[in-house]
Amino acid sequence: MESIWEMTTEIPGREQLSRGRNVQAAVIGGGLAGILTAYFLKQAGMDVLVIEGSRIGSGQTGRTTAKITVSHGLIYENLIREMGLGKAQQYAFANQEALRHYKRLIEEKKIDCDFEECTSYLYSVMEEKEIWEETRAAEKLGLGAKFTLQTELPFQVRAAIAYKDQARFHPLKFLKAVSEELDIVENTPVERVEGGVIETKYGNVKAEHIIFASHFPFINVPGFYFMRMHQERSYAAAFTGCPRMKDMYLGVDPCPGSHVGNYDGRALSFRGYGDYLLLGGYGHRTGENEAGGQYKRLEEAANSYWPGCRLKTAWSAQDCMTIDEVPYIGKYSAKTANWYVATGFRKWGMTSSMAAATVITGMITGAGVPYAEVFSPQRFQLGTAVPEMFKEGVHSAKSLIAQNFSLPKEKVDEIPAGHGGVVQYQGEKVGVYKDESGEPHFVTTRCPHLGCQLTWNPQELSWDCPCHGSRFDYRGNLLDNPAQEGICDETISWEK
Repeated sequence: MESIWEMTTEIPGREQLSRGRNVQAAVIGGGLAGILTAYFLKQAGMDVLVIEGSRIGSGQTGRTTAKITVSHGLIYENLIREMGLGKAQQYAFANQEALRHYKRLIEEKKIDCDFEECTSYLYSVMEEKEIWEETRAAEKLGLGAKFTLQTELPFQVRAAIAYKDQARFHPLKFLKAVSEELDIVENTPVERVEGGVIETKYGNVKAEHIIFASHFPFINVPGFYFMRMHQERSYAAAFTGCPRMKDMYLGVDPCPGSHVGNYDGRALSFRGYGDYLLLGGYGHRTGENEAGGQYKRLEEAANSYWPGCRLKTAWSAQDCMTIDEVPYIGKYSAKTANWYVATGFRKWGMTSSMAAATVITGMITGAGVPYAEVFSPQRFQLGTAVPEMFKEGVHSAKSLIAQNFSLPKEKVDEIPAGHGGVVQYQGEKVGVYKDESGEPHFVTTRCPHLGCQLTWNPQELSWDCPCHGSRFDYRGNLLDNPAQEGICDETISWEK
């Protein structure tokens, strides 16, 4: 289904690349980070081209909950402990500045994007101690956070933090306005990047500066981002017939497992948009969703709070998760002087996109940004990085072993209509989905990115990679990177 933002906005299409180009800066990716970076570089007088593989705003920007806030979960106490007070202050200031930049840009350009200032709350229904610790950390960083027990939520909380003067908006209305005067090509997937040349099948683009803003970087070496990130799915739904919420809320308790049937408010996200209440939750690591049922659980939760409310639409998003909770923004690697990257925004793509655009523009123009250091992709926190990188490596190793050294027991005939799974067919391991008529759709189970075994996602009828988060529809077409090609297997023929 479409997100509420996609349902209520139409962005005019742009032409495909039709010839070779020479520009000062090329931005790969037409989401919010890429468009803002291109906008600021153009404001600085540079010739900039945005190269989008599909349509601008068609990725995570159109599937967010669009909270512009510094309340990034329980992060500040951890940042002070792991990175020190100075780096934590840089992170806090960068996100405060991002909020101010949005407000200033919207006012200057008179952008009609349903921008509203409000208070953003983090809450817990289980724990008070962590909320107090985070409140003190946020106060130490000058974020004006306040401990409270008073919320609009339809259940009692144990503790909450209130961040005043935050905001929310319509991300695609904003993107549409900011992108109007930019040079953009759409439906132009990038195949390779070598030095200052971006290769596509429609022509090459030569650029003095190349910015990778394509969600998960698809160039594995150098950079090695596949060793330092994984991806997670998150789910949201829009309901009518609910009380209008003045503010925004995020639960910070551990997400309840798929077997939990009570709806006590754990790990849920709430915000209003016009007559709609947006409810989010029940996320998981990409590739780990054998049970499915997230949309049903959101609908059941909403009806437990507001009986009789009605589902308008539901959607999902995908987030890149770094090993230390801070995005990677800056030089792509020490070996690529004129490559830049913006990735690893976790659940906070709105302020992170603005911070990325500001940092990268400052690096390219030489203006500099005082908080760039905390986001440096070349940072390495020994205490945090080594254990987390080891965990990511173990996770990938398990999937690679499953793909290369095991055969499934299930057969094609055992898969019912409307279901999918990894099966053994004609002596080979394949993935199969049977549509409602019983017709099978075969794919290879090997992810084309780095060879991990894909798993079936029954909620979204997709094949997902548990290692690095690439996703494919049931026919094998690519949905989410870092993979750059699909998994269709035309060598398999169905013998009834």
